[in-house]
Amino acid sequence: MADQELTWQGAVVRWDRQLFDMVARRHWPGAERVLPRLGRAANHGLLWGGAAAALAAFGSPRARKAAVRGAASLALASATINTVGKWSVRRPRPLLDGVPVVRQLTTQPQTTSFPSGHSASAFAFTAGLALESPGWGAVLAPVAASVAFSRVYTGVHYPSDVLAGAALGVVAGFVVDRLARDAKEARIVPGDERAASGVPALPDGEGLTVVVNTGSGTAATAGLDVLRTRLPKAEVIACEGPDLAARLDEAASRATVLGVCGGDGTVNAAATTALRAGLPLAVFPGGTLNHFSMDLGLGGPEDTCRAVASGQAVHIGVGRFTPGPEGRPGYFLNNFSIGAYPELLRHRLRWGPRIGGGPAALLAAWQVLRAQRPVRLRLTGRPRSVWLLFAGNGTYHGTGPTPRRRDSLGEGLLDVRLVYGGGRPGPRLLAAAFAGPLTRSPVHTATRLRSLRIGEIPAGTPLAYDGEYAEAPTSLVLDELPDALTVYRPRT
Repeated sequence: MADQELTWQGAVVRWDRQLFDMVARRHWPGAERVLPRLGRAANHGLLWGGAAAALAAFGSPRARKAAVRGAASLALASATINTVGKWSVRRPRPLLDGVPVVRQLTTQPQTTSFPSGHSASAFAFTAGLALESPGWGAVLAPVAASVAFSRVYTGVHYPSDVLAGAALGVVAGFVVDRLARDAKEARIVPGDERAASGVPALPDGEGLTVVVNTGSGTAATAGLDVLRTRLPKAEVIACEGPDLAARLDEAASRATVLGVCGGDGTVNAAATTALRAGLPLAVFPGGTLNHFSMDLGLGGPEDTCRAVASGQAVHIGVGRFTPGPEGRPGYFLNNFSIGAYPELLRHRLRWGPRIGGGPAALLAAWQVLRAQRPVRLRLTGRPRSVWLLFAGNGTYHGTGPTPRRRDSLGEGLLDVRLVYGGGRPGPRLLAAAFAGPLTRSPVHTATRLRSLRIGEIPAGTPLAYDGEYAEAPTSLVLDELPDALTVYRPRT
């Protein structure tokens, strides 16, 4: 057995050296100007860090998410290489005999040869990127392969070093993808909302009309093929954002069940239509964050299809804001706010189409921290100065002025949090984040209410609800409508 193992290892070593020598002897047109520079650009992950930064700054929401996955995969691969790989197999670097001097690096690496860290980083970043965004993965795959090949071309690695590093990088990408999926599944936990009775069961989807906002973050790849397979008689209407309200009204006029695919803002519009039409709502998550569907316990279109087919649904509470005594109310499924966050949203929406989402967010934050002033208004008859007023539809967990997660959408209470004015917005908001919901904090107050009256709002003050932006009226009433909306969700 030992003799067979030695024979096998000897064959691999011979193959490795033969292939290395073949690459060294062969002339590769144009490679002398490109490959050494490409390898140097990838030193310490700089090439991939730059790619991640560019995607985060100028890419779509999905591209930004993919960039984070790629960076996490690269970090895992690098940590594995530097703590285990390089020291478990102490393989010397190749001899440079036969490698043209013009290809050789000015400074030769001092670490051991197996496996190739450059290859691991390149393929880890690309695999992590591709598992979230196949299009961007396809764009960068040739670059990753070129970086890996450059390590053999310049004489610093054997081919097997590169193959092992690339394999380790791909494994790192899959590990990060699996961890991210597990974290998402752990995040999606159905709450204790009251079960709805008498909700229509549509085994083949007849009577269901689904409006898809094609401009939402992931609507185009939200798994609507599952909908068409599981509920083949459902009607699907695709539209862009400006046509959404009209398409929802049109769908509600003839549907037994109103369906929607899009992000939180799109779901908010559909919920408003369903409330006014008295229809149950079927939500197919298709946004970037999907806060509402995750808090409700919907993991994807399969869950919604199963619930619609069997007639399983729950009652949820809905937040409402009513401008003055005669105004038409608006609704929110997640949260409502006045102050710093709406200003951030306003600036980001203004600059985003021109410079991209990432730079717009940074520019908006700088503008708000530099020029924002506290909003002076009247709360339940008392004058207040606030940096931020946050009202959640149901109790959010976590400290800080804008926490992110709820256990139940059927509680029937508003989670109201205030960051009081005074000082500069940055220190106040940071202090509020650390203070948490302490009722005696001089910075931050949290309470749970059925309703809240807000008056004397300065003209031009923005408000935000479920990621949408609008100008606030001079006065409004926030209140909670318990069990106001019926939403499909499978029984736990």
